[in-house]
Amino acid sequence: MLINRNTRVLCQGMTGTAGSFHTRLMKEYGTKIVAGVTPGKGGALHEGIPVYDAALEAVEKTGAEASIIFVPAPFATDAIMEAAEAGLRLIVCITEGIPVHDMIKVKRHLACRGTLQRAPTHLIGPNCPGIIVPGESKIGIMPGYIHTPGPVGVVSRSGTLTYEVVWQLTQEGVGQSTCIGIGGDPILGMSFVDALRLFEEDNETRAIVLIGEIGGSMEEEAAGYIQSNIKKPVISFVAGRNAPKGKRMGHAGAIIEGEMGTWQGKVEALERAGVHVVDNPAEVGLKTRTVLKKTGLIKVQ
Repeated sequence: MLINRNTRVLCQGMTGTAGSFHTRLMKEYGTKIVAGVTPGKGGALHEGIPVYDAALEAVEKTGAEASIIFVPAPFATDAIMEAAEAGLRLIVCITEGIPVHDMIKVKRHLACRGTLQRAPTHLIGPNCPGIIVPGESKIGIMPGYIHTPGPVGVVSRSGTLTYEVVWQLTQEGVGQSTCIGIGGDPILGMSFVDALRLFEEDNETRAIVLIGEIGGSMEEEAAGYIQSNIKKPVISFVAGRNAPKGKRMGHAGAIIEGEMGTWQGKVEALERAGVHVVDNPAEVGLKTRTVLKKTGLIKVQ
């Protein structure tokens, strides 16, 4: 959908501990990591990969198309904008702890650049596990072995719930087309609506699993979009049913203020849109298998 086995990837912050570790794992999975970017270390080799001082130089020398960012929070916003200025069409920011006002600046920058280029720069994250096309490529930190190729697209605000749902699907004999962890911060690059639009246009995706949580309004917005634009079946779970109001639960974006962002409001909106909502995260895999079997979209044992 956004990546495949031929996608050429550069890693910003590759020479750090996290960058080094996950670069090795991505390479082992089959991802084409062609460059690293660490200012001041240009000209070196790290993990057998050339390191450059700037993203633009790395793109010009290697033809990189996407970036994954492991840069610490105080410098991550500059890294995102540097990747966008280098013309990269996909940016995955793993970094957590980026201040909200910094992400506001990033969103404005990407929107202006997208208008000038007449083509969007897709930002996944920050504070996310990334994206994987099973059997093809992964740009992120998700465990590759739990995924298997198939027809179900997965999009989630929670990294760990993404892994749980993917493992259930695999155990149920239901493979995945693309899995995206969009992150749990209040301001994100890719929204549920953005991901849903891509899944609806993707010929490899026959059904969609959406994992939401309390806080914000993305699930309600997704419900409205599903009702008007999505023809493929959608299965969903929303975390945070018993969370107290006004208290942040896990993610920075998972906070209920007044009547906004409640579990009940999100579930009701999704159900009105015709989404198959489950109350227990342990039921997502079986529910997806059941829906696929009933619709006859794929043959399920």
